[in-house]
Parts: sequence; C-alpha cells; structure tokens
Amino acid sequence: MNALADLLIALPELVLLAGSCTLLVADLYAKREGRRASLAIAQATLATSAAATVFVLWGTGGELAYAFHGLYVADVLAHVLKLAACGAVSVALVYSRRYLLERGLLRGEFLVLLLFALLGIMVMTSAASFLTLYLGFELLSLCLYALVALDRDSAVSTEAAMKYFVLGALASGLLLYGMSMLYGATGTLGLAGVAKQVATIGRDGAQHTFLVFGLVFLVAGIAFKLGVAPFHMWIPDVYQGAPTAVTLVIGSAPKLAAFAMAIRLLVNGLIDLAADWQQMLAILAVLSMALGNLAAIAQTNLKRMLAYSTIAHMGFMLLALLSGVVGGNWLNAADAYAAAMFYTLVYVAMALGAFGVLLLLSSRGVECENLDNVKGLAERSPWIAFLMLLAMFSLAGVPPTVGFYAKLAVISAAVSAGQIVLAVLAVLFSLVGAFYYLRVVKLMYFDAPKDAGVPAGDRGMRMLLSANGLGLLLLGIVPQPLMSLCFVAIKSL
Repeated sequence: MNALADLLIALPELVLLAGSCTLLVADLYAKREGRRASLAIAQATLATSAAATVFVLWGTGGELAYAFHGLYVADVLAHVLKLAACGAVSVALVYSRRYLLERGLLRGEFLVLLLFALLGIMVMTSAASFLTLYLGFELLSLCLYALVALDRDSAVSTEAAMKYFVLGALASGLLLYGMSMLYGATGTLGLAGVAKQVATIGRDGAQHTFLVFGLVFLVAGIAFKLGVAPFHMWIPDVYQGAPTAVTLVIGSAPKLAAFAMAIRLLVNGLIDLAADWQQMLAILAVLSMALGNLAAIAQTNLKRMLAYSTIAHMGFMLLALLSGVVGGNWLNAADAYAAAMFYTLVYVAMALGAFGVLLLLSSRGVECENLDNVKGLAERSPWIAFLMLLAMFSLAGVPPTVGFYAKLAVISAAVSAGQIVLAVLAVLFSLVGAFYYLRVVKLMYFDAPKDAGVPAGDRGMRMLLSANGLGLLLLGIVPQPLMSLCFVAIKSL
C-alpha cells in the first residue's frame, strides 16, 4: 500500500517517463520530416504530466508529503515549479519547430532529450535527499550537453558542447564533494536529517569548520548551475554556440531547477548555516551583477548579450535569497524567498519571449544573432518589434512591465533585511544594464532596415509569442496573483 502511495505522489514524473519512452519508440516509425506525430506525443506528454501535477496537488491538499523513504518530497513549491517547467518546455517546442525543421534538426533525439531534461528538472524540484538531487542534476546536465551538440555539422556547436561538458563535469565533482563532506559531518543524506544535525552543531569547533568547508563546494556547484560569476565561463560560449532553439531551452526551464536546488540545499537543509552561505552569495551576487551588465555592453552578438544578461539576472535572484534569514531573524524570510521565486519565474517568461523573437526572425534560413539583424524591425513587422520591445523593457526593469515589479520586490526584500549597500549596487547595475536593452529598442525603431523581408513564422507560434509578450505587460500591471502563489509555495516548505 505504501508503495502505491509513493507511486501516486510521483505520478507527474512517472507520466513524463512513460511518455518519453513512448516517444522514443514512436519516433522510429516517423517518416515525415515535419514529425507532427512526434510533436503531438511530446505535447500530450507535457499536458498529461502537468495534469498529473495538479491531481497530486489536489490529492494532497497542498500538504507536505514524502515518498520513497524520504527521498522525494511533494509540496506546493515543487508543484508550482513543475507546472512552470512543463509550460516553459511546451512553449519552447512551439517556438522551435519551424527553426529546427528548416535546418534539418527536428529529430526524435531533440524531443526525447528535451523531455528527459524536464524529468531531471522535476526530480530536482522534489528532491528531499542529496542522492535524489544529484541524480536529477546529472540527468538534466547530460541531456543539455547532448542538446548543445545537436547540430553535428557545426564546429561551433561541438566546441560549445565540449566546453559545457568539461566545466559541467567539474561542477558536478564540486557538488558531489561538498555533499560527501556534509554527509560525513551529519551522517545522513536526507535534507531534513541534515538540517536537524546542523542545528545541534555549535558555531565553534572543528565540526562547524568541516561543515563550512563542505558548504563552499556546495555553493560552487549551485553557482555553476545558475551561471553566476565567477562560475559563468560556460554561459556566453554555450548560448552563442548552441542552435538558437537549444539556447532557448537552456535559458528557460533549467533556471527553475537551479532555483529549486538552491532552496532545497540552502533553505531546507542548511538554514542554520545561513550566516555562512549568505556571505558567499553576497559576493556572487555583486560579481554577477557587475560582470554581467558591464560585459553585455560590449557585445554585438544578441545571444552573447542575453547570456551576460542571464548572469546579471541570476545575481539579482541571489540577492533575494541572501535576504531571507538575517542574524537569526525569520521575519523577512518568506517575503525574500517568495521574491526570489517570483524573479525566477518572471525571468523564464522574459527569456522565452526574447529568444522566441530571435527564433521567429531566424526562420527563413538566416540566423538572427547580431544587433544588425534587428535594425528597422519596426518597419518590417511592427507587432514583432513591439513584442521584442516588451521583452527588452521587462529585462531592463522598465515599468509597467513585470521585470520592474520583480526587481522592486528583490530590492525591497534586501532593504528590509538591512542589505542597504547591496540594494544600492543592484539599482546602479540595473541602470547600467538598461543601456544594452534600450540599444536593441533604438535599433528596431530608429535605424534603417538591412533586410526588407517580413519575418516568417506559423500562426501558432505568432499567437503564443503575442501571448508571451502581452503576459509580461499584464503581469506587470497585476503582479499580485503570481506573487501570492509564490508566497504560498514558500510557506509550504
């Protein structure tokens, strides 16, 4: 009976796994390049997995539920992140279809790897043990390495995949070493057990030093997955070298997994070491905001510009994470962690919108990668230019887009936690970052077009991209429902 209950709690992952295996077999018989049947199976799998997530949430009443002897946890945070990840992957499939089809890259392996990467994300969001977390981390990472190298005829993609693989292996080693040290200090792999053991260890003595030493390696692994400085080396090269459809995937849903990993490890497992990891996150946040925004100014390649933008945005998210429990005071914790979650969800939506426009503009066999490619876009296609404007304004934090509210929530959390210096630095670096986003808007609206053609793209992609862009505006005007959902999710921990 317990085994059946465990399987029911893990129903979203089981549905996704079954659908992925079905797709793997069904694609063997796909004879058309369009692979409509394979795409339909993939989208049906995502929809069913999302429905299963809602079913489990309804069945548990939002209460905390453990499965598989404490290795797996189902709470509101996990369910919300799973739904967001399913939605992000589904949108990525719609945006990518035409781009991949025109380049002969719409193959079964892309769809299968994408679904297995999503499975890794879902496992990470429900991890209640070092073991589960590491398994999800490796499943996600291995799928992404392969996806980056999807275009086997491209030397640039192969080089990017090799860099990603080598640096990813190093990060996996750091993460595993940190976990092993914490296991040695606490004697347990379960995050709840680790939290109990850490609470009994004082701040003086060799055991605490040993814990902090392991924590350093753990934070390094998290920092690599988030892509924050100085562990950002892979981000620009991978974003530029991978096919734009794969860059869209890497820049969206995996950020949810990285946020879940940070919450599970630092908040669920090591909250009593908050004074130690907050100092590390403060350094990472400032370095990321500084390097990301300053380096992005010098970029002429749009994908590299958005890569450095990602580094800066993840630094903002870390600022909210380190503003939770300060000096043993929990009053600001829920607001700060909810702001971090809100920022991550919003960033995923912004990344989907920005890269979606690049995919649309690349859909006639020409890669839209450089700033010159968007010159005069407002003349060629006013609506697509407006959608890109919304994405750029939101990334820059210009009201009334949702990016402004997300940044405001993070800065408010930092100020409430007494992190005044960090909040001021965040505002200053945001002003610096506004330059390169507004430069894109200037090129679209005030420069003469280099290409007289109208962007292609099927109706479904255009409609979804329009909903994506307008959603950034609507969420900026009415952000409270999503923020309240994030607050409820954080309270469920």
